[in-house]
Parts: sequence; C-alpha cells; structure tokens
Amino acid sequence: MSDLIVILCACGDETEALRVANALIDDRLAACVNALPAMQSVYRWKGSIETAREVLLLIKTTGDRFPALRDRILELHSYETPEIIALPIVAGAEKYLAWLREQVSCEQV
Repeated sequence: MSDLIVILCACGDETEALRVANALIDDRLAACVNALPAMQSVYRWKGSIETAREVLLLIKTTGDRFPALRDRILELHSYETPEIIALPIVAGAEKYLAWLREQVSCEQV
C-alpha cells in the first residue's frame, strides 16, 4: 500500500480555500494543493437539504503527515464540520511521487 494520499476538503469560498492551501504548503503538510472553484454541493445538514457553492481542495501529502494536516485544517476552517477525506494514491509517475514525498519531508523543516 502506498504511503501517499489525496485529501478532499471543501471550502466556503476562494479566499478561505487559498488561505488553507497556503498554510498547508507553508507548514510542509502538503506538497501541492489544487483549488477547484465553482463547485455546487448538495447535502443534508441538521435535518435539511442544503445547497452551496464551494471550492474543492485536492491536497497531496503522505499518510504520516495526515494527522497534523487534519488538525491544521480544523484550526483554519470556518465550517463546524469540514470535509476532510483521505484517499490512497495507488500509482503515479515515480518522479512526481518522489517529489511529493520530498516536499512534505520533516527533514526539510
């Protein structure tokens, strides 16, 4: 099993998404964060069906960095219950995957 993961995290707007993304990169918790704008979400919240325009973050990191990354998102995020979902990276270009690991290495800090 790979040690690399992609985290999905929906943010309320572009300002928040970029603030979270920049903090994760600055703290070396993520190697790369893509912010996908203008996503329409439909979900049930506190008994009602809600819709919202959100920005989805695709966060690339390692499994070892996940706990600190999760905690940092929880600290920065405006939502009461932010989406933080980790998916394994099962394959990829070796050169990119090596770069990803290097960017979040604790030895770099």
